[in-house]
This record gives sequence, structure tokens and C-alpha cells, in this order.
Amino acid sequence: MFTEKDLQQIAAHGLTTEAVAIQIENFRRGFPFLPVTRAASPSDGVTVLSIEEGDQAVARYEQAKNALSVVKFVPASGAATRMFKELFSFVNEDKRGAGIDKLIQNIEKFAFWPELKALLPEGADDKQIVSAIVKEGLNYGAKPKGLVTFHAYKEGARKAVEEHLAEGAAYATTNGVARIHFTVSPEHRAGFTTLLEEKIPYYEQRYGIRYEISFSEQKSSTDTIAVNPDNTPFRQDDGSLLFRPAGHGALIENLNDIDADIVFIKNIDNVTTDSRRGDTTRCKKMLAGLLIELQERSFEYLKALEVGGAELEPIAEFIEQRLCVKLPENYDSALLKAVLDRPIRVCGMVRNEGEPGGGPFWVKNADGTESLQIAESSQIAPEDMPLMKSATHFNPVDLVCGVKNSKGVKFNLPAYTDPETGFISEKSAGGRDLRAQELPGLWNGAMAKWNTIFVDVPITTFSPVKVVQDLLREQHQ
Repeated sequence: MFTEKDLQQIAAHGLTTEAVAIQIENFRRGFPFLPVTRAASPSDGVTVLSIEEGDQAVARYEQAKNALSVVKFVPASGAATRMFKELFSFVNEDKRGAGIDKLIQNIEKFAFWPELKALLPEGADDKQIVSAIVKEGLNYGAKPKGLVTFHAYKEGARKAVEEHLAEGAAYATTNGVARIHFTVSPEHRAGFTTLLEEKIPYYEQRYGIRYEISFSEQKSSTDTIAVNPDNTPFRQDDGSLLFRPAGHGALIENLNDIDADIVFIKNIDNVTTDSRRGDTTRCKKMLAGLLIELQERSFEYLKALEVGGAELEPIAEFIEQRLCVKLPENYDSALLKAVLDRPIRVCGMVRNEGEPGGGPFWVKNADGTESLQIAESSQIAPEDMPLMKSATHFNPVDLVCGVKNSKGVKFNLPAYTDPETGFISEKSAGGRDLRAQELPGLWNGAMAKWNTIFVDVPITTFSPVKVVQDLLREQHQ
């Protein structure tokens, strides 16, 4: 199937022929649907903390954090293509919908208006205005969301990446240092570096802290081969194979390289303004405090099991009630140990108000247990879709992760993925149809074998910007 030149190309990607053969086999047989049993809900998989319990968790984090290594991990790789899709349709194809009308009517309310206005010719028409947003001018159509101006302040506008500096200062600072890691695309890295070098001194002075900023790029060894509609390798005009980035699930490798006790994960576009950040800050600390408590209890029980002679019943009760893993009737100490000795993630879940995104579900596992996972609609079998509609909550990507074991050693995170939860999509290249394969999503199958706790958090912690008009929502004004 592969020529000598192919083998060299595969090796240059950091892949093996065996790995590529598995990818091609995945195309041929497809991926199975998730064996979901029901949607998680309050009292059945979604933990609802009282105000007092929340306050206790916040206090626990505040008390413990300076003895811990903490990192805020922000996936910021993608270009803002979807955010400006409607604008490109107007500029390139003259398609004008309600979104363009809304944009033009409210243009002065966007935080980027002063920058844009300075670039426009006198008496610019609607098309010139929109073109200056996405093309020559602000050139936002070729930039990542992190470098788009989101919010206006008296002291000056902020880009999305700057709001993560403000957030990091609020909840991810330990011993006066906020460590923030951004995953970026190679072509955008210089833009991030230049902006942050310019802005960090201001934020350090403002918050009285120091920042340690790091970057990583998606590894080429996580790319997947593209195939033709008949599942044979897709070849480009020069005869070479085509490899494509395999989605955000590939970032589990980047996360695996982070050396920290606690890792906060939040998407680049899910930020709000200083005046509305209170709930976000409190909830992040609350989730971290809950993580610390559950981790400490897990470690205590693990040690008791390792010594031997421990009563199994209270440990099983903790696993079922607090770690949300349903055990089979015939569990033994080996299974309890295996369940306790895993990475932990505590995930904020918001009430379902019709926003797009995956939801919390109970899933059957091969070891006889049932555990919680975040599932996207593409992972749910058609006959199980009513379960998706019955979900009370959905995933805003608000995670706090414990990635070290009871001995303080980092878990090897790729070992806790479920390779059966990838998915296949139809794409094109050079005008030809192809099939592409994505790895299990970062907060879906890439964390399938973690211990997962879902916690109800207020909708005020969720303010994503999926299209440019979202910046007109009150969370961004």
C-alpha cells in the first residue's frame, strides 16, 4: 500500500506504518456509538453544592493552593474561521443575511470599532466595513480568536488572550505567580508572543503578580491520514499522502507535558469582563477545592488498600457516591484500586438553555462499571437521541484536573483515552472529496478513563463567542 517515499513521509510525521494502518482500518469499520445508559442530572451524576458547601470548597483551595503547582491551560490553536463565516459570505459572495444587518447597525458597540474606524476610508459602505474586519485592515479572518479584540474598557480595549491573563490572576495565582499555557498554531505563535510581551508588564503591575507564560503546538505525530471516499489513502497532486490535524483531542499530548498538581482548562473564547467575572472566579476555586478534597480521600483509600485488610464497603460507597462510578455487585479490592488510581477531573456543568455543546451522560464500561462522560451528539446512536434531549445540563468546557497519582508522579494521560471514540467527517482538498478522522475529543474520549465529577455551575460562568455578533451580548459589553 505504501511506497518508500510514503514510509519516509510517515516517519517524518513521527508516525509508524502500524499507526497509519489502524487509522485506515478505523475508516473502514467506523467508530461505535457510546454505550450511554441515561443523561446525568441533579442527584444522579450532577452534584449540586449548597452555598455553604461551595464556600467550604473555595476556602479549601485558598488554603492549599500555595503548596501546589497550578497551571491554567487554554486551547487557543484554531483560526476564527467560524466566527467570521457570515462576513466572508457577504464579502466574497454578496450573501447578506440578518447577521450582517445586526453587525452594521451595532458596529460602534464592538470593542474593535476604534481600531476599525481608523482603517476605513471616508464614507465607507457596508461591504468596505465588513471587508476591513475580515480582510485587509483588521484581518481577523486570518487570525485566531485569541488575537481578536473582545472587550472595551476605559483604559483601553482587551483581546481575548488578555482576558485570560486577568482570569489567571484571579484564581490561578500561587505564591504570586500565575502560570498560563496556551496551545497555538505555528503560524500564529509570533502574534501571541508579540502581544503578550507588550501587555504582560501592564497586567503584572495591575495585579501585583508575575506571569509565567508557555506555549505548545499540536504535535505532528497526532495527525491522521486522509482517505478517498473508498477508504484508500488520499494522494495530493504530487503523489504524496495527505495528513491532517486530528482535532482538539490531539491536545491530550500537550496536556500530558504540563508539570502541575492542578490544571484549569478553559476555551480561549469563553471569557467575560472584569465586572462580570465574580461567578467565574468563585466557581473555578470551588471546583478546585472539591478536586483537592476528592483527591485526598482517594489517596487515603488507595494507601489503605495497598497495606491490606481495609474494609471495602466504605471505599466502595465513596467511589459510588463521590467519584460517581457505579460498581458491579461482585467488585473486589483490585477493582477499587484501579478506579481510585486514575486522573480526576471536576467539570462545571451549566443548565441546558439551548446552546450547542456536549452533555453529561452515564456510560457503561468494559470493566462492569458505569461512569460519567461528556458526549457529543455525533457519539450518540440514533435510537438513544431522546436521551440527549432529556439532558438538563451541557458542557461549557470548564474543567479542573488532578493529573498526579498518590505518590506525586504524573499520570501518563494518553493511557486513559478511549481510542474507540474518534469520529469521521467528510471534507475536501483541491476540489476533491476526502474523509478525515479526528481523535477522541479532549474532554470526551481523550479523558474517558478519568474519574469525572460534574458540578452544577451558574450560566454566568459561560459566555462563549462562536460568531462575531456574540460580542454584542451583555457578557461582552
